[in-house]
Amino acid sequence: MKRIASIFTVLAFIISASGVRAEDERDFCAQRPGKATPPCVLDKGRTQIEVGLADAIFQRQGGAHEDIYTLGATELRVGVSRRVEIEATWAPEVIDMTRSRSRLSGTGDASLGVLVALTDPEKMGIAVSAQGFVTLPAATHGLGAGGWTQGVRLPMAIPLNNGLSLGLTPEIDILRNVGGGGTHAAWAGVGSLGRAFGAVSVGVEIWGQVEDEPAGTIHRASADFTAAYMVGKNLQFDAGANFGLNHSTPNTEVYLGISRRF
Repeated sequence: MKRIASIFTVLAFIISASGVRAEDERDFCAQRPGKATPPCVLDKGRTQIEVGLADAIFQRQGGAHEDIYTLGATELRVGVSRRVEIEATWAPEVIDMTRSRSRLSGTGDASLGVLVALTDPEKMGIAVSAQGFVTLPAATHGLGAGGWTQGVRLPMAIPLNNGLSLGLTPEIDILRNVGGGGTHAAWAGVGSLGRAFGAVSVGVEIWGQVEDEPAGTIHRASADFTAAYMVGKNLQFDAGANFGLNHSTPNTEVYLGISRRF
């Protein structure tokens, strides 16, 4: 209950904080919703908090029956220079429910990362950044990755005609073996297409992953849909739904969240 109370405390702070800044700042850009990572970097001295208020994953394939709920997963982003921001994430409440184990709850893993703009963040046109991150084994036993993991992404954004924007995010990860005792490589990619209609933005994504587990290669894929609503220049509400395209991917994931720039 204390973890849940802290989530609502953070939410109240995000909505109420003023965050008045210069008028020549960059456009608001959150890393949620969706699996694609935008290449935009925060202005130097700016801070952004992005909170997944609720996330639910449902798996009903291959004999599996599992529900995973994550509450208050929070990312803190800080602009440290014109081209660089640092990032930290943590999930304070995770609930895993299966047929064989009625309920397991606790905290999730934490991660640290850095995002570096490879193209000029002040200019229009194609934008490319590099993002590196490491996941810390901070989760309750049975709820996290099971050890240290790391990865690298190359977020890209390509403006198209009629207000459309194409996003691409190739990714390479080093993950823990399911059975423990080592690591293996995984490759992932996201392609997204989005468009803004005033304060509302909508998007569609195709995500895929190939995980080179010692026991055998695992392929995952999903079709994802996102929506976001801006309130002023510094506050965004979002929601999304992901649908698995094969038996190795959870059937459905739904979520909603909020992001605030200071």
